[in-house]
Amino acid sequence: MGLWLVLCVFILFSCAKPPREVAITAVPIPQEPSKPVPGWLKPYTVNGKTYFPLPKAEGYEEICTASWYGPGFHGRQASGGEIYNMYEYTAAHKLLPMGTYVLVTNLENGRQLVVRINDRGPFVEDRCLDLSYASARELGIIGKGTARVKIVALSEGELIGQQVYYKNRPNLKFNEFYLQIAAFKDYGNALRLKEELERNFAQVRIEPYQHPERGLFYRVQIYLSNNLDSALSLADKYKRERFAGAFLVAK
Repeated sequence: MGLWLVLCVFILFSCAKPPREVAITAVPIPQEPSKPVPGWLKPYTVNGKTYFPLPKAEGYEEICTASWYGPGFHGRQASGGEIYNMYEYTAAHKLLPMGTYVLVTNLENGRQLVVRINDRGPFVEDRCLDLSYASARELGIIGKGTARVKIVALSEGELIGQQVYYKNRPNLKFNEFYLQIAAFKDYGNALRLKEELERNFAQVRIEPYQHPERGLFYRVQIYLSNNLDSALSLADKYKRERFAGAFLVAK
């Protein structure tokens, strides 16, 4: 009986089907879809040199040579996607994020202006900034073509999807803005103009300025505002009405 039981068990297991193989598949871990990178944030190559745009402009400062561009590009699409208008206060930079507002100081004459980066360039080795015609005119660069400048980043545009939304123009509320009317080598001439202007303007000052090549000048300036937008509006008004050759300066 025992032998018969062992034989039956052996036959039963011999006839059993082998276990079915089960394929083990790894469960995919959900991932967030990657966001497309705007074209102007991707590395790009011009004339054999590759540039890597900065993701942020905070703390950016630079001293270099600026130039300007105008009629040949007016109405064309800029790298930031908008249409280039040479009569707006904009500029091209090789690395700064689109929409960045920068304070540009012409180190050769002291003029200052806030411009917005909306294009790429200039692709000349010793230049860092290509100003629009209007910007170059305000900074006194049109005739000479180039100037030594200092760039200070103020604020950036906000990237939403593929579009840059420009934040409000930065309000330099801790600065004072003046309209420079004239500059004289002779202090007496500057003083006479100051006294004449004081008949119509509450705050007029004479500021000495040491030009690196031409020596000491006395610059006559009238106070506008401590708000950039107000200062720009008043400067445009006074230049149209009386002081065609004047320009805005900040302190």
